[in-house]
Amino acid sequence: MTETTARAWRVVLDRIEGDLLDGTLQPGDRLPPERELATTLGVGRSSVREALRVLEVMGLIRTATGSGPKAGAIIIGTPTGGLSALLRLQVAAQSFEIEDVVRTRVALESAVVETLAQADTRDLAEVHRLLEIMDAAALSVEEFVALDAQLHLALAEACDNGVMTAMMAGLRDAIEGYVVSGTERIPDWAEASARLRHEHREVVSAIELGHADAARHLIADHILGYFASVSTARS
Repeated sequence: MTETTARAWRVVLDRIEGDLLDGTLQPGDRLPPERELATTLGVGRSSVREALRVLEVMGLIRTATGSGPKAGAIIIGTPTGGLSALLRLQVAAQSFEIEDVVRTRVALESAVVETLAQADTRDLAEVHRLLEIMDAAALSVEEFVALDAQLHLALAEACDNGVMTAMMAGLRDAIEGYVVSGTERIPDWAEASARLRHEHREVVSAIELGHADAARHLIADHILGYFASVSTARS
């Protein structure tokens, strides 16, 4: 890609960003056709297509070929997918150290549980549903890790804060492969998973009792302890 082409597709991104910021575009709206965007912005259609590919990877649009109400590029605004992809790539490229991702998770999830513990009302129905599934079923390592991720995400979603939820999902997904491969090497997985389930319930209990300090300490110990056990298993 030439420098001119790179600048051209950024022109398209800047235009769409501006339209979103001023309310001209909103989730559910359809972007103008490629030909119209290219003509309006004075760029080639290849530059428009490149910009649309970037936006799709970022989770901002959904594209479909053909004709009809579902065709074209539609604003969907799903930042979780885009952030997850970005963080996974940065971790894979060793731009972000896994230890830094874990420490950031501790800071974020500490804020999540503190917010929930201090809330006047909270809806933890999904959290309890996941706790029951993890207690009742004979789960494989992969299933347990997937449910663990859903549980932590459900806590973030209970805060009703879209930024927290997107960041939580992105950080968790960024190290999922690392966690799975390390967990498979833990010698006594039955004991380890029982401990993790117990820690989950302790965190939720502290939240429901309104004990913010206890919830923060418990979630930090849970995440750091899990990471330490996985790191030891991998070494």
